Amino acid sequence: MDFRWPPPPDGRPEQPPVSRGPRSGRPTMPTPPTELVATPHGVELEVLDSGSGAPVTVFAHGLGQGITETRPLGSGVIGRKIFPHLRGHGRSGAPGGTWTYADLARDLRAVADLTGATRALGISLGAAALARLVADNPTRFERLVFFLPAVLDKPRPAASRARLEALLAAVEEQDPSAIAEAVTPEIPAPMRGSSASWAYLRQRVDHLMHFGLGAGLASLPDEVPVPDPAVLSAVTVPALVIGARGDDLHPHEVARALADALPQAELHIYDRPGVLWTERADLRERVASFLNA
Repeated sequence: MDFRWPPPPDGRPEQPPVSRGPRSGRPTMPTPPTELVATPHGVELEVLDSGSGAPVTVFAHGLGQGITETRPLGSGVIGRKIFPHLRGHGRSGAPGGTWTYADLARDLRAVADLTGATRALGISLGAAALARLVADNPTRFERLVFFLPAVLDKPRPAASRARLEALLAAVEEQDPSAIAEAVTPEIPAPMRGSSASWAYLRQRVDHLMHFGLGAGLASLPDEVPVPDPAVLSAVTVPALVIGARGDDLHPHEVARALADALPQAELHIYDRPGVLWTERADLRERVASFLNA
């Protein structure tokens, strides 16, 4: 793939533009205004508060991603929806030193407590933070969704670590082509080069170039959120765990292990990676049906 930056506006310069919107795949969503929220542990966090009424659901994003990428999972969920940027992302604070999943769980718990959230969804990094949160506080939420958990009780595999390190290095060096190279594996191969993929890459690169990523994230590949999954047996609320085969960053075996550790978990494994691109409607319906029950 040609990583010219900025990319062609419609992804395929040899074709005459017909529509400025994405032709297929995963469109980006503009982010409404957010606010900075002070937490009891002193880390200021950027938060988008949308919707109204009960229940209140908090959504935690993946590493290097954020509110924009997480919002589609809440589109069918009723009630008030809270989307924070965890530390080191967006406009949220980035305290010095090394970080652990306990730190991310503290961020997520603070936002949940401040907003009265009773349900939670975590994606990848956010799923790890959520797993740690409920390991320490088993009764904190009424319903849980873990989408593409990447790590549980063992550090990330070498291939996954290499991809994350490449992204962090590219962001630190402010190299848009290298950032695009690191982000591209998130897009299914058949869709790369499409207008939708270029729109997604443009949004991701622009965001990461503008806001960067906290240096403390570099310590996370050596960490695990739940050293002993047996403690999750105390989490007896309904949980939905979603994984995908063929995803190097999010091995489906991790999703299965997490579901096995949660007494009331329902497991769904998609047959191929890139779920937000290839199974978007089914995923949104599955999440909304579970959280709205």
